[in-house]
Amino acid sequence: MSMIYDEYGRPFLILKEQQAKSRVKGIEAVKSNIIAAKSIAKIVRTSLGPKGMDKILVSPDGDVTITNDGATIMDRMDVNHQVAKLMVELSTSQDEEVGDGTTGVVVLAGALLEQAEKLLDRGVHPVRIAEGFEKAAEVAIAHLGEIADTISFSNDNLEPLIDIAMTTLSSKIVNNNKRKMAEIAVNAVIGVADLERRDVNFDMIRLEGKAGGSLEDTELVNGIVIDKEISHPQMSKSIKDAKLCILTCPFEPPKPKTKHKLDITSKEAYEKLYKQEQDYFKEMVKQVKDSGANLVICQWGFDDEANHLLLQNELPAVRWVGGVEIEHIAIATGGRIVPRFSELTADKLGRAGMVREVSFGNTRERMLVIEDCANSNAVTVLVRGGNKMIVEEAKRSLHDAMCVVRNLIKDSRIVYGGGAAEISTSLAISRYAETVTGVDQYAIRAFADALDDIPLALAENSGLEPIEELAAAKSRQIKESDCLIGLGIDAPPNEDGYHAADMKQFGVVESLVGKQEQIQLAAQVVKMILKIDDVITMGQYQ
Repeated sequence: MSMIYDEYGRPFLILKEQQAKSRVKGIEAVKSNIIAAKSIAKIVRTSLGPKGMDKILVSPDGDVTITNDGATIMDRMDVNHQVAKLMVELSTSQDEEVGDGTTGVVVLAGALLEQAEKLLDRGVHPVRIAEGFEKAAEVAIAHLGEIADTISFSNDNLEPLIDIAMTTLSSKIVNNNKRKMAEIAVNAVIGVADLERRDVNFDMIRLEGKAGGSLEDTELVNGIVIDKEISHPQMSKSIKDAKLCILTCPFEPPKPKTKHKLDITSKEAYEKLYKQEQDYFKEMVKQVKDSGANLVICQWGFDDEANHLLLQNELPAVRWVGGVEIEHIAIATGGRIVPRFSELTADKLGRAGMVREVSFGNTRERMLVIEDCANSNAVTVLVRGGNKMIVEEAKRSLHDAMCVVRNLIKDSRIVYGGGAAEISTSLAISRYAETVTGVDQYAIRAFADALDDIPLALAENSGLEPIEELAAAKSRQIKESDCLIGLGIDAPPNEDGYHAADMKQFGVVESLVGKQEQIQLAAQVVKMILKIDDVITMGQYQ
């Protein structure tokens, strides 16, 4: 494609043969982008809240994922529209920054775009709408800071952290066991946290899953669990005071790096080669023994010859341990990863109080548990479930809960859930809108209406009357200004038949950071979408 100008200075686009472009511009482009983004928000809207529905996603390879996690749904969807992809990235940003609230941020962005569409129909310019939304977002973030409570917790009092983890898990597949799961998530994070520095090293938490059993069998192991087994059935399955040598070199004779081949023409030559191989193996095992190791962790495999020699020398071994797992074991046990046998020394060995092989059910499924590591901070959550899909969803749920607990350790301010924070913020923005003159007032009011969409969706997904429930909650919020009234979905109805309740009494809490990030990210993406007024797609026929 090239551009030229005629004699009057007007530009012309010259397209190559068989090339075409489709172009949408002006208000038509803005509206088309809004429709695309809204359609994405509509998909995840029904997954919001504790009564949200699950989605089943089938990949081109036939892999099935069942989830109601917004980030996972968005990530696994095959989205082609350029603006709809922005919504996917929005959910990913929330997941990376906060770890929770990925569905809510998409629903909020969809609601803002819906309000923007109404204002566009009334002739308001997209830039004025974006500016109004930006002002309203600033008011919302400031108001959330004002209504936030600060919680105090310590190693002896983890109840506030368990409450917030339970709120996160209430909308997940594990909600029947949310108390136990919340305790596991909190204990895992506290195990690797430095409360004085308010820092959490997430790299020290491993999430391992094994299908079989039930969700109630999920446990927290103070150490490392890897999905491997001891290489020989006759080797010791339980090693006390383990000294681990962690190898990234194969347990086999060196292979020639040239393309030469060796012809063996006599029995003597074969025996000589066989003896040399045996010497290689014996030298390797001797070097391991001399270092004082009593357990070998090897990144590569080794053949039966090496396995038998290790058994004879009473050296239990584990083979085919992945690179990430090798690093975790090295960090947890305080060992060094050794690339060559000649470099193996006693000071490079990792140490653990107990290494044992655990079997599951009546199958041959086994896992290796490394406990009482030298670096005691390493923890593993071993997730059990009826099938692989449940295990994977439980792992995602626990990861979200851990992220929320980590955020709370870094910033211990909370707001109340059940739509309470959104209703309070919506009322504050409406009051602020009355002080603003000009067209911006309409955009600011629209932002307040969009915030109402979160409690509306919560009520809708719970089978309640959304508009009536929201009106009842708003009415109580205005009357009882010192309380944060939300939708107590699991609470019995009040005397008036509605579910409006003080969320503080029910302990439905969310982190302030997560809620502020939601509003900020949603406002930024909506502003970006509203400012696109020309979409040129190359290589398409009209």
